[in-house]
Amino acid sequence: MTGTNTPSRSDATKRPGGVGSLGGRAVARIGYGAMELARLTEDRAQGVALVRRAIELGVDHVDTAEFYGGGAVNQILHDAIRPSDGVLIASKIGADPNPAGGMVLAQQPNQITASVETQLTTLGVEQIGAMNLRRPGVNPEVPAEQRVDLDAQLAALRDLRDAGKIGAIGLSNVTFDELQHALPLGIACVQNSYSLLERRDEPMLELCRDEGVAWVPFFPLGNRHPGQPRVTDQQVVRAIAEASGWSPAQIGLAWLLHHAPNTFVISGTANPAHLEANLAVSDVVLDRASMAALDRAS
Repeated sequence: MTGTNTPSRSDATKRPGGVGSLGGRAVARIGYGAMELARLTEDRAQGVALVRRAIELGVDHVDTAEFYGGGAVNQILHDAIRPSDGVLIASKIGADPNPAGGMVLAQQPNQITASVETQLTTLGVEQIGAMNLRRPGVNPEVPAEQRVDLDAQLAALRDLRDAGKIGAIGLSNVTFDELQHALPLGIACVQNSYSLLERRDEPMLELCRDEGVAWVPFFPLGNRHPGQPRVTDQQVVRAIAEASGWSPAQIGLAWLLHHAPNTFVISGTANPAHLEANLAVSDVVLDRASMAALDRAS
């Protein structure tokens, strides 16, 4: 497996979604979010086969975290990705696997460093291409010891980058002011909740575009929690999907790619057919009228 040392592919036509810049690398704008691999931890061979299929279809950007599946997801990636694949691995810190299930916050600088060391071992790499610091946001349930100053965290990340253990620094779940404060350090990407229906971070997306920072939204089809609005349920999305022959999910993901050139899509799945449908979004063409109608949906 590789971090950023292996040259990326030269044939842009094989890259789903076209090519964008992330962490100093030219990679496909449609990548693979590995979180759903946690559903395949009881059949690692199936998980490995799914990742191999994504790579065969042109994926060269995989997003992961050590707390996915309690570390089992990164072990699948370790077995699936080869140095010759030229895959950029982006991961997250700010939380660690919880032995009781799920994750626990790990925001302290020493925890950040320890988490990177753990992931280097789990993934079997000398460098992780991009490392996203996931902040806990404004949450009254965050313990006092996990309310850590951003500058202390950035200093730890800078040291890890200087040591060659991570290739680039990213941020997740951050505010506009936090991003603006961190930009002088050299921020490669931002991961925030963003979709056709949730565009409150539009100013941050525009700042990222102007600064050459990759925008990698999570919840790209709306919040996954029950009862929350979903892009695929919107009448305008369903109407465009029916008229074009694509699915509502494909229309929602295609809007992200059309809306801003620095946006990357990292939808995840444990199903091979769903994987191919996600990557086929590369072929969705939205004309000016469709884009205008979708823009109004927000």
